[in-house]
Amino acid sequence: MATLYQLHSTMNTLRRSAEEMSRTWRTGDSIILLGTTAAFIDWLNAYLNDSEIDSIAGIYALADDISQLTVNTAGKLNLESKLTGILTDEEWISLSQDSQFDKVVTIAL
Repeated sequence: MATLYQLHSTMNTLRRSAEEMSRTWRTGDSIILLGTTAAFIDWLNAYLNDSEIDSIAGIYALADDISQLTVNTAGKLNLESKLTGILTDEEWISLSQDSQFDKVVTIAL
């Protein structure tokens, strides 16, 4: 079984959030970036590379959250190439209830 981590973090708390995830991380876990967290995808990837987190099954973000970013920011981030998927609210709910996950953990520091 796997864990689905819902990460809602500012740039100032992102490293600490990644450290919190690493304490219980298991191979095959996934991450959903909530709020503006998707804007920090490159920093998150750097922090994940510095941690013991590996074998990530997927990294997702919500379409509504991405639509809140400026067009320029979204274009520069190139999120479509860095994320496993961009989810609607319905897809997010469905994913969080998927039987592959035995728990859903929200980290919001």
